[in-house]
Amino acid sequence: MKFDGLEDRVVVITGATGNLGSACAQVFHNVGAHCVLLDRSTERLNQRFGSWGNQHLLSGNVDLTNRQAVGAVATATLARFGRIDALVHTVGTFKGGKPTYAAPAEEWELLLAVNLRTAVNMIHAFVPPMVERHFGRVVVVGARPGLQGIVNYAAYSASKAALLRVIESLAAEVREQGVTANSVLPGTMDTPQNRAAMPNADFSKWVPPERVAQTIAFLISDAGRDISGTAIPIFGRS
Repeated sequence: MKFDGLEDRVVVITGATGNLGSACAQVFHNVGAHCVLLDRSTERLNQRFGSWGNQHLLSGNVDLTNRQAVGAVATATLARFGRIDALVHTVGTFKGGKPTYAAPAEEWELLLAVNLRTAVNMIHAFVPPMVERHFGRVVVVGARPGLQGIVNYAAYSASKAALLRVIESLAAEVREQGVTANSVLPGTMDTPQNRAAMPNADFSKWVPPERVAQTIAFLISDAGRDISGTAIPIFGRS
């Protein structure tokens, strides 16, 4: 699938060695974009993308909960490419299983740090250069529980709901500067981890990460220029 305007675009992707992050990197690599690939593991980055050449920038061992560390990557990106066209934030985590009154404080802290703070730090570092150029695209990966609370997963639902509110606010703040901001909400994705965890499920109802990546590519392409402040469900039949 090909979308106009992606060739030579500088696209920052977090969680690059994860199932969705890797699928996004492959989509943008295939169309000739320059990918800035962030991950906690330098080793995994090199194993997965080391053969792709100097068209891209690999940035491993990055703690996205640390604003200074994220800012250093933004500085390196601008030094390498001179601009930032798009941010794709795929990082998130899932935890829960206890009612709200019994969920430990550590669970709340973890989910808010990974699902919310990382996104805010990335926006803080990478959106100002977009605003300055009057061009940019931001896409974050949310989740269906961000739309409605679910039993025994209040912290997870709250962290994902807060992420949606951040993106809605950001979209309103930067729309006059030519920057868009959207969320995508995948249903159950067809990954090896999910298949192992739910071996008796009907995998045909799940959404392949590649299809989510294609939706993200659409939002970043010229065709998605007029879409902002939305949360796009990608549920498949899950």
